[in-house]
Amino acid sequence: MSAEELLLRAENAWHPVASESDLVHRHVFHGQLLGQELALWRADDEHINVWENRCLHRGVRLSIAVNDGRELKCQYHGWRYANRTAACTYIPAHPADAPARTIRNGTYPVRTSGGMVWTAVGQPTGEPPALGQGLVLRPVPVRARPADVITLLLEQPPALPDAQPPTAKRRGDLVVELESVGFLVVQPMDSDRAVIRGVLSSQGPAGERLRILRHFDAALTRLRDTAQDRAADEAAPAPLLPRYEPVPKHLASLPESSGHHDLPTRVRVVRTWSAGAGVRGLELGPVDDRPLPTGQAGAHLDVALPGGLVRQYSLVNGPGETHHYVIGVKLTPGSAGGSAAVHERVREGDVLAVSLPRNGFPLRRDRTRTLLIAGGIGITPLLAMAQTLEHQRLSYALHYFAAGEADVAFRERLAALGSVRTVTGLDPAATEAELERLLGAAGEDSQVYFCGPPPMLDVARDVAGRTGWPRDSVHFEYFRNDRTLDHSSRFEVVLARSVLNLTVEPGRSILETVRAAGVGVPSSCEQGACGTCRVAVIDGRPDHQDVYLDDEERAAGDSVMTCVSRSLTPRLTLDL
Repeated sequence: MSAEELLLRAENAWHPVASESDLVHRHVFHGQLLGQELALWRADDEHINVWENRCLHRGVRLSIAVNDGRELKCQYHGWRYANRTAACTYIPAHPADAPARTIRNGTYPVRTSGGMVWTAVGQPTGEPPALGQGLVLRPVPVRARPADVITLLLEQPPALPDAQPPTAKRRGDLVVELESVGFLVVQPMDSDRAVIRGVLSSQGPAGERLRILRHFDAALTRLRDTAQDRAADEAAPAPLLPRYEPVPKHLASLPESSGHHDLPTRVRVVRTWSAGAGVRGLELGPVDDRPLPTGQAGAHLDVALPGGLVRQYSLVNGPGETHHYVIGVKLTPGSAGGSAAVHERVREGDVLAVSLPRNGFPLRRDRTRTLLIAGGIGITPLLAMAQTLEHQRLSYALHYFAAGEADVAFRERLAALGSVRTVTGLDPAATEAELERLLGAAGEDSQVYFCGPPPMLDVARDVAGRTGWPRDSVHFEYFRNDRTLDHSSRFEVVLARSVLNLTVEPGRSILETVRAAGVGVPSSCEQGACGTCRVAVIDGRPDHQDVYLDDEERAAGDSVMTCVSRSLTPRLTLDL
């Protein structure tokens, strides 16, 4: 087999690119395989990542990134990438936006064998060779063709100290088995560069290990010198060119699917438990080996439930917790069926359909201090935010309002945080007074996030306005819209870009009417609470019936929530 044929076959084969001991705590290892630079790192959960060695922003090597145990942070402009998925979780230049789901670094498959980390740049079949466990040798870099290095290893196999040269047999294109000794593997870094790696079958007595390592290191060094002397007499082959996918151009939030409820991901209910009085916790894992799509702090899932219902639940996940989703569902008296279905019909082992994580409530990390104020089950997205801020050592305080001590949910996660205060048993007047105290005492360059029942959020937003908080520093998420809706009017909507005139009939929403005409509009809650279906208004006066817009946005009249709001004028022209 020629050197060129070997390299062509090597693309779809497993190769070692590091020793397991190279992947030390909070470190990033620079590897290379067939011309492709790799960034290898071990997360705190022991998952080994093998990625393209570049930040998608400016191409800076991630091998010089900060490994915080859960994410990699590029040293240049601070982009963050998640454990397992390599999805971008935060862009400091766009702090108010959840990064587009298309911003995801290239990843490679990972296996371990013989104390080494294996990967492939193509589509490998099967598994790496089983080399067993033993004494892992120091890697020896060689400036020669990988094919020539493997030939030399077969010609001059190194022996154990004071032993005859062993019989050498080829196992695969770049693996040599030394009979009764162990294995040597050639890592093809480039067309003219390789690394010899090896593992001996037995570690031997403790006192002999250092002697054996020194002996093999000297033998492989002599072999390297021979290979390089031979290579010096030949013309150097052209280097292999790395292959990279194009970097997405759009850095802002990715538009959601225009489908009614796009639920492309299947998850298995791994575990359920009581997370608090009337709160059921669910751990949702993948149904296969593929990682789940990454969600950032503040994101939620659309979940298809028994009975044909689709409901939205916030992710409780902390940073780097990408091997499963965690949600909490409060059993609501008078539930329309969503929370009852979760509590009564969903069981461990069930497979559910869920959306990609959506984030209309992203966490900014560019303020001096962040105030998190949760009410009831509104703790779920704010708990994800608190875990993120805690891990990154950013200043925050979480104040959790609950009816009683038994109603405090996810206690085990709260206990792991350093700045949490629970407030229980307050009536509405006392709650408002406490909110005035908290918001009035916040310093400059602060921001506040609210999530909880609608009455509490209405009061909190009013208090924030009275205490002088800037609008861009106040963030909130409603779980539902409790306002009485009036769908009795009939009016016309003009879709400016689609050149369509449509009539919205009584009992039918703008969103339903537009979709029936074949024009896609993203949506999630469809209650006027999440802001996903917000559309710009070009002409006409909206009849706002949502809870998402604030008073100034309502007065401006330049946008409308198409799921619940209507028109006060006979015609409403939309930017659709």
